[in-house]
Amino acid sequence: MELRFTKWGGKRHWRFLAEPLGSDGFGWWYGCPRGTSMRRGFEEPVVADYDFIVLVPADGAFVASFNGPSHPNLSMYVDVTSVPVREEGVVEAVDLDLDVVRLWDGSVRLLDEDEFEEHQVLYGYPAEVIDQARATADELLDRIGWRQEPFGAVGDAWLARFLDAR
Repeated sequence: MELRFTKWGGKRHWRFLAEPLGSDGFGWWYGCPRGTSMRRGFEEPVVADYDFIVLVPADGAFVASFNGPSHPNLSMYVDVTSVPVREEGVVEAVDLDLDVVRLWDGSVRLLDEDEFEEHQVLYGYPAEVIDQARATADELLDRIGWRQEPFGAVGDAWLARFLDAR
């Protein structure tokens, strides 16, 4: 499966391949082993030096990555996006700048608020897109902080199964 992110207006952002792991009531889960090549725009690819899994939600405007223990800083990285679209062999979403992360110590942070503010003007985000992105970020901060599913035992179990199979 190829995951393709764009920025508002269709500008290429991140692209990478992931293997389907399965699905549950929360969405579709994909695995990315250490060595996964990821490319931002037309820059040279970067190679992940850690394992991670990705959740494309059945309901929601985000894409969540759960990192293996060799990631140096973050246990989780969640991009606030448009509602992801799954089609044959491809998942597409528009990255709306805001990111919610959980560090290994359990603390949760919102990143890139400055970029979100700047891009609202630069790209002309519609008011409903701004409102949805902010509401999604607020909800994610709460759910991830309280380890509400799938950001608790469910995500941990999917990641453990992926790592155990490696």
